[in-house]
Amino acid sequence: MQSASLLLAVLLVPAQGIAATLALTPAQRTGIDAAFKQYKTPGTPGCALGVLRNGTAVYARGYGMADLERNVRITPASVFEVGSTSKQFAAAAIALLVNEGKVSFSDDIHKYIPELPSYGAPLTLNELMWHTSGLRDYTDLLALAGYGLEQATTDEQALSAIVRQRGLEFPSGTQYEYSNTNYFLLSVIVKRVTGETLAQFVRRRIFIPLGMTHTVYRTDYAMLIPDRAMGYAPAGGGRFKNSMSNWQQTGDGGVQISIDDAAKWDANFYNARVGGRRMIDELQTPGHLSNGKRLGYARGLFVGAYRGLKMVSHGGAWIGYRAAFNRFPAVHTSIIVFCNSDAAQPDGLAQQVADVVLAPYLAAPAHADFLVRPVQSQTPARDLIGAYLNRMSGEVFHVAAQRRSVAIEAGGAMYPLTPAGGSTFRLGSTIVRFAIGSDGRATSLALGEGEDATVAQRFTPQAPTVQQLAGAGGSYYSGELDVTWQLRVSGRHLLLEPSRFVPQGAAGPLDPQLPDTFTSDAGGFLIHFTREGNAVTGFTLSAGRGLRSLAFTRVR
Repeated sequence: MQSASLLLAVLLVPAQGIAATLALTPAQRTGIDAAFKQYKTPGTPGCALGVLRNGTAVYARGYGMADLERNVRITPASVFEVGSTSKQFAAAAIALLVNEGKVSFSDDIHKYIPELPSYGAPLTLNELMWHTSGLRDYTDLLALAGYGLEQATTDEQALSAIVRQRGLEFPSGTQYEYSNTNYFLLSVIVKRVTGETLAQFVRRRIFIPLGMTHTVYRTDYAMLIPDRAMGYAPAGGGRFKNSMSNWQQTGDGGVQISIDDAAKWDANFYNARVGGRRMIDELQTPGHLSNGKRLGYARGLFVGAYRGLKMVSHGGAWIGYRAAFNRFPAVHTSIIVFCNSDAAQPDGLAQQVADVVLAPYLAAPAHADFLVRPVQSQTPARDLIGAYLNRMSGEVFHVAAQRRSVAIEAGGAMYPLTPAGGSTFRLGSTIVRFAIGSDGRATSLALGEGEDATVAQRFTPQAPTVQQLAGAGGSYYSGELDVTWQLRVSGRHLLLEPSRFVPQGAAGPLDPQLPDTFTSDAGGFLIHFTREGNAVTGFTLSAGRGLRSLAFTRVR
């Protein structure tokens, strides 16, 4: 908890005194640069950094390369794809329309998108903006229907995938679950209300008035974007490969922006040239569930705190790009990190910069004792090792002993866990907690904390017998994806046959986990067979954070 003296120190800093208080010393600049030392290696992608005060950069520079083929370095003018950091601009577009009386936050979205199925109750714009709609994520739907990121996909294809869904993952307003569908549909609403695409509307109403002349939405995979930093992914051996997408949807993402232009948007939160204070307040007011529970998500922005200091933020991750945009309104300071490698961790980098720049205003770090000096775990490794299954996403995490601690495997890589006392560990800045049963052995683990924690139950993988696999081979159709998948049994193995309707890399053997339950690491999904008696009638598929129990029916 933030101490009373620290809180008073923050509240008593007058706005006109912030310049002197936050002027960077040579030591601070050295400390900031040290956080980005990994990008000093020649021939690597990297990041652009902006430390802003009242929307003006007090420190801005680039680290690493914007274009490896052409040997172009990253600068504050380099333009990055910022993924979900884009959502605040779609939210701002809707807020402008609300304040002009053209739409209402409480409108049922069927008023604008009548082709959506009826869900039995109104689904409002607010529920889209707060991620409480229950709508499945269209990015998962397209991927599961076999659309790879290198294929050009359109708004029409995304909307068609959404309209095919016969129901919600939960009654709207009752849960928070992040879904890109929500903000994509906001772009559809903007176009139907104004006659302009979201890209056109935001450029005319926000980007141009604020002088953000280099910021654009990428609406065409073939469009040229001056000063663009290309996206990359590690290729092993210190090499990199291109990591770019040809998907063309907007609202949930799509904004291409530089640190220089981001500073102009940040300044609008203090002088409100576009939208006035009303829009700024609407973007930063947290949402709530139908039972009144307050959320940590507002409209296109998270509202929380970092080390006791209020922080308004939104990160982004899409193909070879990563972004962090963190604003600390009490001290009129923002820290922005845009990166062009999918291995980058801008959130952690932004936190390290905040630790340097905002040190006088920050409370002691959570778990400060083990941040400085790792402690001995009080739970033996033998009681933690094993497999853990997240049934919602289909993810399987393997925990193994490593030196004096344990490590967790995810996506084919092992990540060491730092003991934090008891059955709590740290993975970078993420807290990992194991729940311990009455026998002293772990029963589950949670990565992260609060509403966004990923919870996985411990289980013992079971290889199926030939008898258990009998009848599992065949063709299965999903009306909600409009695809047919073909499964084949080979001995004691179940294989997904290749097809253009199968996610990239997912064809081949599926991994048995529990009876009638299989996963695909490459495809990122879990299937569970349904039966009538002993006869297999279909399976349900779960994938990602917002897609559970999508039905496939056996057709032959």
